[in-house]
Amino acid sequence: MIKRLLKSVREFKKDALLTPFFVVLEVVMEVIIPLVMALLIDKGIDGQDMAAIWKYGIILVLCAMLALVFGAAAGTFAARASTGFARNLRHDMYYNVQNFSFSNIDKFSTGSIVTRLTTDVTNVQNAFQMCTRIAVRCPVMLVFALFMAMRINSRMALVFLAVLPILAIGMGILMKVVGPVFERAFKIYDRMNTVVQENVRGIRVVKTYVREDHETEKFEGVSGMLYRTFSKAQKTMAGVMPLMQFCMYACMLLISWFGARLIVGGSMTTGELTSMFSYAMQILM
Repeated sequence: MIKRLLKSVREFKKDALLTPFFVVLEVVMEVIIPLVMALLIDKGIDGQDMAAIWKYGIILVLCAMLALVFGAAAGTFAARASTGFARNLRHDMYYNVQNFSFSNIDKFSTGSIVTRLTTDVTNVQNAFQMCTRIAVRCPVMLVFALFMAMRINSRMALVFLAVLPILAIGMGILMKVVGPVFERAFKIYDRMNTVVQENVRGIRVVKTYVREDHETEKFEGVSGMLYRTFSKAQKTMAGVMPLMQFCMYACMLLISWFGARLIVGGSMTTGELTSMFSYAMQILM
């Protein structure tokens, strides 16, 4: 299925390949920034060296500007690739429907076909864009940030290994619960499109036999069902942020506790502790 979908990328392959390239460059810059910040604090501010402050300050600004440029380039190429992919996919699906046999036409309702060509293509487009950006950014950021955190202090980095499984298990449970709900919602979309099509196509009949109230009630029923289904899904997804905040603040507290002891013992600097907070945010996000 994935191979068949990817055939619709066609002339947008270059944009699709350039997107992860610029995403990786953006991640590299973002991972370097906390390290430069640590050097700025330790060698510049704590060392009261104005030359070091200027040096690392300029490097920090350059890294931030490069991260901005790489991020903008990744977003531009991702948007172009995903919208082009959706255009080609919609084109291929439309012409494929024209070649349907009578048995296939009877199998798929018009509302279902409309949903496939509109809502589903949009969802695939968003998924494709997320795959070229977020699905690349997340593991690369995790690996790079975890490597830099272990480079600063390997014992402190063990805090992340304790918190990450909790976050992963919680996210897995939420995904397992909310997945079937979204599947039901997409089927309700088909029913709603069918109801709308029936009303548009038979509006003269509805008015002739004074069936407006009945048709309104039918539409409100399927619309309300869609509302309740999506509300249930969104309420479940709302649990992501509290879980994220719990893991993040727990990680911050552990880093503060162990970091303070290491600083007092002289095995860690203030700048390194500051950079560990930044890497904690990057790893957990």
